[in-house]
Amino acid sequence: MPPKFDPNETKIVFMRCTGGEVGATSALAPKIGPLGLSPKKVGDDIAKATGDWKGLRITVKLTIQNRQAAIEVVPSASALIIKALKEPPRDRKKVKNIKHSGSVTFDEIVGVARTMRHRSIARELSGTIKEILGTAQSVGCTIDGRLPHDVIDDINSGKVECPSE
Repeated sequence: MPPKFDPNETKIVFMRCTGGEVGATSALAPKIGPLGLSPKKVGDDIAKATGDWKGLRITVKLTIQNRQAAIEVVPSASALIIKALKEPPRDRKKVKNIKHSGSVTFDEIVGVARTMRHRSIARELSGTIKEILGTAQSVGCTIDGRLPHDVIDDINSGKVECPSE
């Protein structure tokens, strides 16, 4: 027999899902079913919490305590960059292999770096900015009309000043 359920215990479950959509309850059920939660209700809550990330794949952190699920969105660097591009939401079933060819300002990149600072392994904010610029390169966008790697070279040479914090 399984051990007795402790109501004060908190469980944390991480899930990748598409923002603004009710995910498949078949993916939720094995993770949260044993904790005494309804997968359909939690799926609806996730869709509500991820409404402004419509169409993007993001990580969601479920903190479950006392048979209540608190939902927190944990955005990745690429999701933040794609959101900064301000592209219209797309239907992921119809539009495939999209090219993110827009341009982002350097100030928006610094803002994304500040958001991701606690998850970065860099010692200084300039290192985190370079990490975000590398992600921008793989997403395929430009920074103020320039290639992200050129901006990284300018940061390394000292032409571009990075804020200290």
